Amino acid sequence: MSYKNTFILISPDCPVNEGVIPVTAKDSKPVHVIQYELLAEHPYQYDYPELLFETHIRHKRIPEQEVQERRQEIWEELFAKKHACLRASALPKRYGWGVHYDEEGKIAIYGADSAEYKSFAEAPEGGIQLLYGMRSRKG
Repeated sequence: MSYKNTFILISPDCPVNEGVIPVTAKDSKPVHVIQYELLAEHPYQYDYPELLFETHIRHKRIPEQEVQERRQEIWEELFAKKHACLRASALPKRYGWGVHYDEEGKIAIYGADSAEYKSFAEAPEGGIQLLYGMRSRKG
């Protein structure tokens, strides 16, 4: 799902109160690490479908040549099935990153301890839609 003028707050059961950079020791980076890298390095460059696609090709290590030759086919295969929104991402659930969608649906992330996060979180009624990241546990 793609949002516009929306800010996803960290999950109510997020174990941290600040933006923590996710890392991995694995050769193959997990999806949340790739999402973090893309959004931290390129704020407001990707909308949700573009972010999913770029994350997918990096996660699956699809060679650039193949992406160039089969871009539309890979895109259609990827979006033939549903995908969880960023509310379900580990970024707001475990790592303390709020997710902002601007008026065009382009995405940036902000650590829960940042001035920008606080500004979005305290947005006046009628301005920006505020949603929480999904809980990791029931209850």
